[in-house]
Amino acid sequence: MEQLEHPLWIVDTVNAVFGPMVAGLLGLLGFDLDVTSGEHVIPNYLVIATLIVLAVTVGCALMRSRLSVEDPGPVQLLLEDGLTALYGLLEDTIGPKGPRYATLIGSVGLFILLSNLAGLVPGLMAPTSNINVTLGCAITVWVYYHFQGFKEQGVVAYIKHFAAPPGAPIWIAPIYFPIEIISHFSRVLSLSVRLFGNVFGEELVILILFSIVPFLVPLPMMMLGIITGSLQAFIFVMLTMIYLQGAVTVDHEHDDAHDDGHAHGEEGHDGQAAAVAA
Repeated sequence: MEQLEHPLWIVDTVNAVFGPMVAGLLGLLGFDLDVTSGEHVIPNYLVIATLIVLAVTVGCALMRSRLSVEDPGPVQLLLEDGLTALYGLLEDTIGPKGPRYATLIGSVGLFILLSNLAGLVPGLMAPTSNINVTLGCAITVWVYYHFQGFKEQGVVAYIKHFAAPPGAPIWIAPIYFPIEIISHFSRVLSLSVRLFGNVFGEELVILILFSIVPFLVPLPMMMLGIITGSLQAFIFVMLTMIYLQGAVTVDHEHDDAHDDGHAHGEEGHDGQAAAVAA
C-alpha cells in the first residue's frame, strides 16, 4: 500500500510548518522523532481528519450568523431536513427521549461521512481508511452509550442487566455475564474493522485503477464510492443508535407486573365489598 500511496501536498505542508514543533513536544514526553529523516511527524490521516473538523467548525460558525426563520436559505433547509430525519430515526429506534442523543450521533455520523468522501477528492485521502481513526470513533461510541446507560439506569441496575435477561433465572448469571461482556467488547472491533475494511478496500481499488488507466476507468468506481461511503456512515450511525437503545432502555416488566397485581387485588377487594353491601 505504501508504494501505491500518492504524496499529499497538504500533509507535506502541515508537517513542514508544524512538524518540528510537534517533534519537540513529543521529545519532552520521551518520544525521539527524527524530523530530518523525511518521514511525516504528523500522519496523513490525522492531518486530513483535523482539516475536516476545522472545516465543519468554521462552516457552522459562518452559517450560524446567517440562519433565518423568515427567509431560510437552501443550505439551512438542507440542514433542517437532515436534522428532522436524524430526530425521526432516533425516536423510532430509541423512543421519545432519543433526540437528546442527537449531538454526538449526528457529529460522529457527519465526521465519518465527510471522511469517507474525502478520499474521492484529488489531493486528499479518507481518514477512515486508517484503523486508528475508525477505532477512535468506535471507542467514542462505546464509552458514550455505556455512560448513558449508567446515567439512565443507575450503576447497579445497568450492571445487573449484563447478568441475566429480563425474566430469566438468576442462576444463569455465571454463564450469561461473561458472554455479554465479550459481546460488548467485540462491538468496538466490529464497528472499527467494518468501516476500515470497506473504505480501505474502496481506496485501494481506486488507486490500482488510477495507476493503470489514469482518467476514465476509475470514474465509475468513484461514483460507487459516493454511495458506499454514505452507506457506511449510515450503518455506523444505525448501529450506534441500536447499542444506545439497549443501554438506556429501562426494564419496566417487573413494575408493570407489580402494578397489574396491585390492580387485580383492588378489584378483588371492591368485589368483596360489593358482595357484603348486597
